[in-house]
Amino acid sequence: MTFTRKEFLRTATVATAGLLTLPSAFAFRSIEKQALALSHFPDRVHAFLWRNWGLVSVDRLAAVTGAKPEDIYKLAAAIGLPEVKAVSPDQQQRSYLTVIRRNWHLLPREQMLELLGWTDEQLTFTLQEDDFFYIKLGSIKPECEPIRFSATSEAVQKQVKWLSTVIREEFVTGFPQHDEPLFQFVKELSKAQEKVERQSSSGFSPRFGYAYFALFGDPLLQSEIDPYPDGYLAQMSASGIDGTWLHIVLSKLTPFPWDPSVSDHWEKRLENLGKLVEKAGKHGIGIYLYLNEPRFMPLAFFQEHPELKGVQIGEQAALCTSHPDVQKYLIDSMAMITSRAPGLAGFFSITASENHTHCWSHGKGAECPRCSKRGPSAVIAELNQLYLNGISQGVATAQVEKGPRLIAWDWGWKDGWAEEIIPALPKSAALMSVSEWDLEINRGGVQNKVGEYSISSVGPGPRAARHWDIARKNGLKTIAKIQAGCTWEIAAVPYIPAMENVARHAENLRNARVDGLMLGWTLGGYPSPNLEVVAEMGNSKTITGREAMQKVASRRYGAAGDAVTKAWQQYSQGFSEFPYHIGVVYSAPLQAGPSNLLWAKPTGYKASMVGLPYDDVNSWRANYPVEIFISQMQKVARRFEQAQAELRRETAGLKLPAGFRKALTDECGVAETIAIHYSSVANQASFVVARDKLSLEKDKGKAMELIAAIERVLRDEISLAKRMAQLQGGDSRLGFEASNHYFYVCNDLAEKVINCRDLLDHWLPEVRSMW
Repeated sequence: MTFTRKEFLRTATVATAGLLTLPSAFAFRSIEKQALALSHFPDRVHAFLWRNWGLVSVDRLAAVTGAKPEDIYKLAAAIGLPEVKAVSPDQQQRSYLTVIRRNWHLLPREQMLELLGWTDEQLTFTLQEDDFFYIKLGSIKPECEPIRFSATSEAVQKQVKWLSTVIREEFVTGFPQHDEPLFQFVKELSKAQEKVERQSSSGFSPRFGYAYFALFGDPLLQSEIDPYPDGYLAQMSASGIDGTWLHIVLSKLTPFPWDPSVSDHWEKRLENLGKLVEKAGKHGIGIYLYLNEPRFMPLAFFQEHPELKGVQIGEQAALCTSHPDVQKYLIDSMAMITSRAPGLAGFFSITASENHTHCWSHGKGAECPRCSKRGPSAVIAELNQLYLNGISQGVATAQVEKGPRLIAWDWGWKDGWAEEIIPALPKSAALMSVSEWDLEINRGGVQNKVGEYSISSVGPGPRAARHWDIARKNGLKTIAKIQAGCTWEIAAVPYIPAMENVARHAENLRNARVDGLMLGWTLGGYPSPNLEVVAEMGNSKTITGREAMQKVASRRYGAAGDAVTKAWQQYSQGFSEFPYHIGVVYSAPLQAGPSNLLWAKPTGYKASMVGLPYDDVNSWRANYPVEIFISQMQKVARRFEQAQAELRRETAGLKLPAGFRKALTDECGVAETIAIHYSSVANQASFVVARDKLSLEKDKGKAMELIAAIERVLRDEISLAKRMAQLQGGDSRLGFEASNHYFYVCNDLAEKVINCRDLLDHWLPEVRSMW
């Protein structure tokens, strides 16, 4: 069956809006579930120190634990942590999600706020608006006792000695470090370009995606963290992108008429938007804004404004869009944006799911006395018309010849809605559909349908084709939402080099007469060869996928171009074996890779959406039998290993200029990262299966076989974690994604090594002794 992001969000949370718009107290409500104990650390103070070393200043670590800075330095030296480097304000502002995630099982609310230096309101907003980060953390805050520094006991000192010994044994050449500092890629991509050729035209228009390193939550207020430096805009343009999109909350960008305090600093955000539109326009890049409005309001709001109340879900309710005052608010807000930022390229609307918005947004409109009489199709079509009315009004005010376009996205529409909604949409709008949706696939003998986020599956699928056909018949332009650069199949790399799949998808869309492309959600904005291949496919009606790949490869890698093209084809063949299911994509440790810890006993925690996988193999594998899930992961990993090894051999003797050689080395590193991650996922699943079988086994011979298998996995995981630390230490792009920041850093990979050693040194001997 098709299992979409919308459905995953619903199953990942309690059926209330309270988890999506979080009141302060609920944001950290523990549901009587204890945080996981980290037996590989001497105590929780050492765990806290290790996980935040190099990410948070020593002074802040000392303040949170009640220690002195010299105490912190002494503890760090005792366990072999390297000399710490100063944490820059830029790094601090770009890595807050990484900090929150790694402390989720360590700190209670008060200490988390102290660690971040935030107010409770800031943290609540981040958990809600940073692309559903609370859901990515599992929609549950584990219970944590405060961490306090104290004199170490004899038992702790013994464990410290073990840990320092392990570090010396495992890291003979030195503790893993980031030789290329975290976020160095921001500086590299921000550099002024001497001469960049802009992709002036393409058969696909628009071609827009998300910025590679933009902050998701409130980017227009944090102007000191520039999401679009000129150098990056120039490289985006050269890669074939002519637009980019930003996440906004309407009540933060324009005045909220019923409670002005909700909109604090709206003038600054709107001013910064205007500046960004002008700046990006100089590089041929248009700015698009995400519309998922109007957002639900807490019930307290409707005590003063009962006439505006629509469907109630949990402790919130909709601003009913059938009410004229709400309609006026939407029109006025859209008009203000377009009049103040007249060069804005457009908006795209999500009108079914994501956040709770209008009464029918989550299918409950029958509970609204106004919207129940009209039905979902009429409400959704009218909402898009309201958006467009506001856009047109703002254009007239600004006196510009051509206004922004409105792209209505059918994401989340129930089957049968499109046939009624699309004909009722404004004719000047465009209809966007996820290209690969409903595509039937067979992986390892298991039948599935694709939801979204797939490069392993080449679209378009039947749902998109059907909706585009309706749109064309009603005079609307058509847009395909794809993932050209990377997907949640693995987002810890800047791009997935399965280039032949990308080229075939672009060719199919060209043949399907699709007008434009959304090139990705929050992931995939790196100026990659993938984006260039898509642009090449759009620039000509006759160019083949292989020709496009060869053209891009020669431009990027010089004389190594033919060898790279061959590798891309092999990667694509391997990637087509990926065991796709939206449950696999969201739940499996695809992003954490070898940094995901192993546990001697079941944790009892469920995997969260691209966040914390734990040991929840049943969620990881979705509807794949576990043996097939493991086998398919291994197939992809082996194909990538073989292809990149062959690429290294074929290009070893080439005399390439330094720039081409560096690009080729980075290319190989990206492919090797994918192989490592998938090998580790297979290992982790094998470990959990063997662990659980061992706990039930009665036969000594079979138990010894399971113990031997577990030992092999642990030693292989140590090797993979070490190699991944080397790769990430030399390439700051690895492990990063815009809406999650760093999934892991070198300290996490080193922690995985000591985690495996703890199991090898302490747990397995204990298990063996039982037989």
